[in-house]
Amino acid sequence: MLTIGFDAKRYFLNRSGLGNYSRDLVRMLASNFPDQKYILYSPKLSEFSSVVPKGVEVRVPSSKMDRLIPNLWRSKTIANDLRKDDVNIFHGLAGELPQGLVKKNIKSIVTIHDLIYLRYPELYKPIDRFIYNQKSKYAVENADCIIAISEQTKKDIIRYYQVPEDRIQVIYQGCHPAFKQSFTSAEVKEFKKKLNLPEQYLLNVGTIEPRKNAFQIIKAIKDIDIPLVIVGRPTPYVDGIKEYLLKHKMEDRVIFLSGMSMTELALIYAGASIFVYPSKFEGFGIPIIEALFAGVPVISNKFGVFPEAGGPASSYIDPENIEELRDTIQKVLGSEELREKMITEGKAFVQRFDDEVIAEQLMECYSAL
Repeated sequence: MLTIGFDAKRYFLNRSGLGNYSRDLVRMLASNFPDQKYILYSPKLSEFSSVVPKGVEVRVPSSKMDRLIPNLWRSKTIANDLRKDDVNIFHGLAGELPQGLVKKNIKSIVTIHDLIYLRYPELYKPIDRFIYNQKSKYAVENADCIIAISEQTKKDIIRYYQVPEDRIQVIYQGCHPAFKQSFTSAEVKEFKKKLNLPEQYLLNVGTIEPRKNAFQIIKAIKDIDIPLVIVGRPTPYVDGIKEYLLKHKMEDRVIFLSGMSMTELALIYAGASIFVYPSKFEGFGIPIIEALFAGVPVISNKFGVFPEAGGPASSYIDPENIEELRDTIQKVLGSEELREKMITEGKAFVQRFDDEVIAEQLMECYSAL
């Protein structure tokens, strides 16, 4: 039996993104390989304590000093707790690893999600870029195995950190079981009524920020009679969007939502006509997977990782070409036959991201150490 420890800060303290990745990974492992021992290490806990799978143990800093300086604990002194718990492998789920694992005879794995701060440095504050780079650089140089969440991320790790290809394994992300549920038309209709959603709508999911590029969708549908639902945490980027909506009298055609539960979000997907995701760059693009599992046609970026996530049945555009995006939206909306083909083939493609497949790959990675 292996004892596997996880850096679980994001598990407990992030509602989306790295938090979802951490919770899904632990859930998949605990469900498919319950004979192994799993321990979550976090500086503090949260409401996500209620979703910790049965049998998975949780640790917080045990000494007064570690509780006072949790960052020091996560980066260094946690190694003492890992040794006390007889941890064989420590998995850094969010691009970083603590020091001192080799001295404690503990193998290590790190998941690298993306290197956007190196690709698009203008999107980050200098201090944030420096910290992210220092953590990732240390992790990839010292990990026994590096997991990249996509082929795109693997290429970036090789490019920016000159890591040998054979040290990197691509293991994709899964997604929450809620998106694999089958909802009846009555359930979807009732939910739309509850949230006052229109009968038909385009959908975009993700933090509302420049990189995610939701503004492009709004410009593309200016002359198309279809509303847009955007689900995500707002940033100052929203101000420019709302100014545009006012100027073009589109305020009643765009609905902003946030704070949805997974089941509520799955119902929003299920009610959508098309999922539109013109993000400029992602490490993977988990909302695409959610949409495919939910049975929604996808339109996304033709460059980078997006075709890797969306598969051959999705439609792809240049995210900076508003005319191409508009024409593609109209094409998919105008053909029920095309929509059904995208849905059916998308569901078949997305099975490669199913829980059992990913859990098996993860356990092979752990066992190889």
